[in-house]
Amino acid sequence: MNDWPEGGPGDNRGPQYGRGSAGAQPEGARVMRQVRRGPAVPPGQRSAHGGPGSSAPPYGSGVPQQPSYTDGRGHDEHTGSDGYDSGYNTGQVYGTPGGRGPGGPEGGPTRAPRPAPNWRRRAKWTAITLATVLVVTSVATYFWADSKLRRDVDLSKVIDRPGSGSGTNYLIVGSDSREGMSKADEKKLHTGSAQGKRTDSMMILHVGDNGDTLVSLPRDSDVVIPSYKGSTSGKVYPAQGRHVKLNAAYAEDGPTLLVRTVEYNTGLHIDHYVEIGFQGFADIVDAVGGVEITIDKGFKDKWSGADFKAGKQTLNGAQALAFVRTRHAFAASDLQRTKNQQKFLAALAHQVATPSTVLNPFKLYPTLGAGLDSLIVDKDMSLWDLTSMFWAMKSVNSGDGTSMNMPISGSTGGNLVWDKAKVKTLVNELKQDQKVTVSGT
Repeated sequence: MNDWPEGGPGDNRGPQYGRGSAGAQPEGARVMRQVRRGPAVPPGQRSAHGGPGSSAPPYGSGVPQQPSYTDGRGHDEHTGSDGYDSGYNTGQVYGTPGGRGPGGPEGGPTRAPRPAPNWRRRAKWTAITLATVLVVTSVATYFWADSKLRRDVDLSKVIDRPGSGSGTNYLIVGSDSREGMSKADEKKLHTGSAQGKRTDSMMILHVGDNGDTLVSLPRDSDVVIPSYKGSTSGKVYPAQGRHVKLNAAYAEDGPTLLVRTVEYNTGLHIDHYVEIGFQGFADIVDAVGGVEITIDKGFKDKWSGADFKAGKQTLNGAQALAFVRTRHAFAASDLQRTKNQQKFLAALAHQVATPSTVLNPFKLYPTLGAGLDSLIVDKDMSLWDLTSMFWAMKSVNSGDGTSMNMPISGSTGGNLVWDKAKVKTLVNELKQDQKVTVSGT
């Protein structure tokens, strides 16, 4: 019985591919343009594909020789025209000879070795990036801070000024200005609600090459009001020989008359003016997280709200303001207050200039913001001048400079009279930037 299906009716074309054949022999290889056969091998001869020393066909007796597939240009797709064996005939399709799978002996992908990292180049670019960020941040901070300075005082309006000496002289003023304070703030800080502005503290800070010197000027100092040019009217007021307390000069015509009065009574040229009010002072102290200070003897004052025990302690803004304002608790009220003011301001400058503040943006920027918003300076004041002032106050606190009161010889009518001889020596030493030898009261 023939297992091959018969051809269809009327089909006389002989054996058919794909539909079976009526012949007794299996259908042969289909002839295609990209299939070639090797030459026929006579019976009994060894096939070119047989193994060495073998006379039998490589696939066994009676098995037709397998076709070889080419790429259409006469190149065998397995070995190529140059004899290269792709590994297809040996089962090694990918990877290196003898491999067990893709990529090599372990079956993983074969990759070129990763080059060693160039650490020097990485360090170089890291340093460049950090330096760029630092420069950009510093420049941005400088312009931001510079724009916040209130340059309201025009020292060019001060007339008949003494000549400049060596070093730089700052007149630092603490006023009782209540600008921007609410009723709750006034109650909290025990400032009262007086109108206008008066000076609670005045100091001359000399910054020089032979040490920095901080000289407090008691507000009750007896001084002469000289001729001056009105800060708003522009009118020149002649001298009348009036003796007043120093803080009265500020009350009469503000910062420019105060500078004119200090210069006239000392003979010392003032280069820069810096003023801060109650609220700004308290805000700066709170921004740096409080200021540590040692109080030698405890005291209380209901007027300022002071209530301190002796010993080392950290004062917040309200406590600090009470500490520097208190005078009713002391016998020599104004002189002891100026000493406390010097002591605290130097400690504050030290705290502001510490790495924990300067290198911590969460403390630095609030401190700068609180200080710069509340400071009133002269029109020629730069941030570099302000920075120099703070560093000088820090040096005074650390013992590298001198801190003193203006020398006092006595009093008249409730006013403190300066010791003229000592004041003259002191001013000459400051003008020539010499080490101060005079001691204050």
